[in-house]
Amino acid sequence: MKERNYFVYILANKYNTTLYIGVTNNLLRRLQEHKLKLIDGFTKKYNLDKLVYYEVTNSVEDALNREKQLKAWKSQWKIDLIKTINPEFKDLSEEIDS
Repeated sequence: MKERNYFVYILANKYNTTLYIGVTNNLLRRLQEHKLKLIDGFTKKYNLDKLVYYEVTNSVEDALNREKQLKAWKSQWKIDLIKTINPEFKDLSEEIDS
């Protein structure tokens, strides 16, 4: 049986003033959906399509729990977390290969 990966990810807008936290089992597909504005809702409304942070796990339960945890965090904690791997808030989309 093939091991499945689940991603917890954070998107930002162009100015890094608004953040969105989500979960998916296919980060490439999900990023394309966000970038092409195929999903109505918060990310489309606030133009959130820049991947600034992500984590990967092989447990859907862990991914969902982590998403819930991060959503409950204060904004500054989220910013500090992003800065641990991406201090310049660059779009990490290009480094995703699967």
